[in-house]
Amino acid sequence: MNSNNPYSEVTPKIFELAKECAHNNHIDKELYAKHKVNLGLRDVNGQGILTGLTEISDIISFEEKDGERIPCEGILKYRGYDIYKLVDGFMEEDRFGFEEITYLLLLGKLPNREELADFTELLASYRKLPKNFVRDVILKAPSREVMNTMARCVLTMYVYDDMADNIAIPNVLRQSLQLVSLFPIWAVYGYLSSQYYHYGNDLHINQPRTDLSTAENILHMLRPDGKYTDLEAKILDLALVLHAEHGGGNNSTFTAHVVSSSGTDTYSAVAAALGSLKGPKHGGANIKVVRMFNDIKENVKDWTNEEEIAAYLTAILEKRAFDRTGLIYGMGHAVYSISDPRACILERCVKDLSAEKGRDDEYTLYKNVAKIGTKLISEKRKIYKGVSPNVDFFSGFVYSMLNIPAELLTPIFAIARIVGWSAHRIEGLINADKIIRPGYMGVGEAREYTKIDERN
Repeated sequence: MNSNNPYSEVTPKIFELAKECAHNNHIDKELYAKHKVNLGLRDVNGQGILTGLTEISDIISFEEKDGERIPCEGILKYRGYDIYKLVDGFMEEDRFGFEEITYLLLLGKLPNREELADFTELLASYRKLPKNFVRDVILKAPSREVMNTMARCVLTMYVYDDMADNIAIPNVLRQSLQLVSLFPIWAVYGYLSSQYYHYGNDLHINQPRTDLSTAENILHMLRPDGKYTDLEAKILDLALVLHAEHGGGNNSTFTAHVVSSSGTDTYSAVAAALGSLKGPKHGGANIKVVRMFNDIKENVKDWTNEEEIAAYLTAILEKRAFDRTGLIYGMGHAVYSISDPRACILERCVKDLSAEKGRDDEYTLYKNVAKIGTKLISEKRKIYKGVSPNVDFFSGFVYSMLNIPAELLTPIFAIARIVGWSAHRIEGLINADKIIRPGYMGVGEAREYTKIDERN
């Protein structure tokens, strides 16, 4: 872990201090059970501890029958509307859906045609950065990690906002809409600047266009020639819709709730949520799926041979292959049991896109891994509920077919989820007036103070 950078070097002295730190911070795991601590705010059955109420979305994965909880096909509702019906609605009319879903989640109702047109125009009007922002904030000291660049951009916007600390709902809504419009710009420009400064790739800056949807603008800004097919844009739009919201209890949204409950500004709350989403246990999970499939492709010769696939997946589960964690990434979810509706919807489009891109063989591999992986996990793990592919399972494949680099997978998640964070922040400011402060029990032993010359 040595480094030539003094800001990155972990010296032998730090290692020595870290050992002392680890030794003095150990807590006996039996104490958690003794005091009935719900680690992760989840009970012994994996159910989330109820900490709030919301009308923004609802997730259903169990049915109550004769006093028992029975796993069911996953259901996701945005403002009471089934996600399948919402998606079918705008896709059957061959429209982009992300702006419409943004209106629904933030304002609480589906817009009519005129309201949607006005709202889309408003979002487009916010697609512009302060003077010299790209040069001073994004191009100078570019980070290899796009999520950190986005967080820096969010916090810097505080400087440009004369009403940054005003948490009245009209002002928070204005800030939220601006962030929804600016997130795609920061993500794409952050990636491009990183590629230029750290890896020597060409740098191009395509300005966002007011006549394009959010999905179209992402592809337009990302690609040097600004070109894309309608199918590519529509499927990216669908992915944004499916990632826009997922209840108030997911880690990043709950982070936004916790930070917002202190009464702080929008930019601080959103930057904190970005930090949460970046984590590999949350939004960063899709990158793990991509890397796992790259490993499978290298080690499984026949992608149609179910026995060969099963043998390699078994090796992964038994910690003999890939990253040796024993996990098949993209399989299973903290809430869903039999199915994740987002994965089911996304899979419907994966077949069409893989055919357009000439990657049907990879689609077959994904289907086989999903089928075989589900069976193997059920056999080898103690599962109190069903297991199935989650939205991360197919999203990485979709983005790779859109030539979206792995470095942008989690940032695109953020581009969508800023809508959910904003909706929950506004709902919390309207309805909750208490700062979130869960209990922690002190279990350290009492000690007597000794003067410095008398200490060992």
